[in-house]
Amino acid sequence: MGLKMSDNIEISVVLPCLNEEGAIGGCIEKIKEVFIRDGLKGEIIVADNGSTDHSREISELKGAVVVYEPFQGYGAAYLRGLEAVRGKYIVIADSDNTYDFYSISSFLEKLRQGYDFVMGSRFKGKMHKKAMPWMNRYIGNPILSGMCRLFFRTRLSDIHCGMRGFTLEAYQKMKLKSLGMEFATEMVVAALQNNLKICEIPINYYPRQGESKLKPFSDAWRHVRFMLLYSPAWLYFIPGILGMVVGISLSLFLLKGPFLFLGRYWGTHLMVFASLLCILSYQIFHMGVFAHSFAIREGFLKADSLTSFFQRHFTLEKGLILGGIVFLAGSGVTLFIFIEWFSKNFGALYRIRESIFAMTLIIIGLQTVFSSFFISLLFLKRK
Repeated sequence: MGLKMSDNIEISVVLPCLNEEGAIGGCIEKIKEVFIRDGLKGEIIVADNGSTDHSREISELKGAVVVYEPFQGYGAAYLRGLEAVRGKYIVIADSDNTYDFYSISSFLEKLRQGYDFVMGSRFKGKMHKKAMPWMNRYIGNPILSGMCRLFFRTRLSDIHCGMRGFTLEAYQKMKLKSLGMEFATEMVVAALQNNLKICEIPINYYPRQGESKLKPFSDAWRHVRFMLLYSPAWLYFIPGILGMVVGISLSLFLLKGPFLFLGRYWGTHLMVFASLLCILSYQIFHMGVFAHSFAIREGFLKADSLTSFFQRHFTLEKGLILGGIVFLAGSGVTLFIFIEWFSKNFGALYRIRESIFAMTLIIIGLQTVFSSFFISLLFLKRK
């Protein structure tokens, strides 16, 4: 029975497991103590991710429900375990004995109060000695949590805390898909995008038992990659707009001639750089529009106010007109240069800066025309 609430079970605790025979038994015992202490009707689900030790046997002996996921991955194990839950409320945590399972009641209390998603924070609780490597504690986690706060406008202090609680209804809304370590970030982002009622509570963090499965640099990159893919404003729009503003400003300023700066004159070479910056930035911006529109269309991202505004006001015809105007402006400058050259009997002519500027306008105009067709294709209505 997957993702179906049972009248007899209030809380499901899900533990992913890969070769944790030294810790899994202790984790299950602590959870059972909490169930008895607080009179909870609960279940413990161990999602075995291909253990080659005695983790599975120990879990079954201790009374946990064991499900098997052959595809190895942090997210894959959780997705399999979460399929089997029957409780109204869900608490998840690693099975290496690093988390304080006696705090399950604190998560449950917040969920009963009406919160949809409850995050633990190791940085607000007590971090025991050697519980977290120095680099993770002072560099990795603060940077990744800071990126999440910046990109997704949240105040969560520890987005990679593995102990979390949420309702079954909230889990169904999040529609999680990631199979690797980025599952942890996807869950936070999905909770934010679905406007779930979120809170954070302090928890204690202890040294793990057994060998760590983390790969600091590759796992960190997976989290960064996921956040960038799900925040097109920071990946595409902000760099694209800033590059265009700088490129156009430099181009317009240099049209009147070289200028003296830092003891030397800046002219044609800087103009070429400004043109390239402008064209590249405009292309990045368009890629952002493509990626964002596709992601919303396929359900990876939620529609936001900016996208809704763009969809309401953009039409293929407006894009063609805008691109045509820019293209004609560049063509007009080119025609002016040609007429001047013609009037001088095709003699020497020094209009390099004007030619670069005209070429930039022509390229951007053509990009706008053809991009408008593709954007219109993405915006086509379908049943």
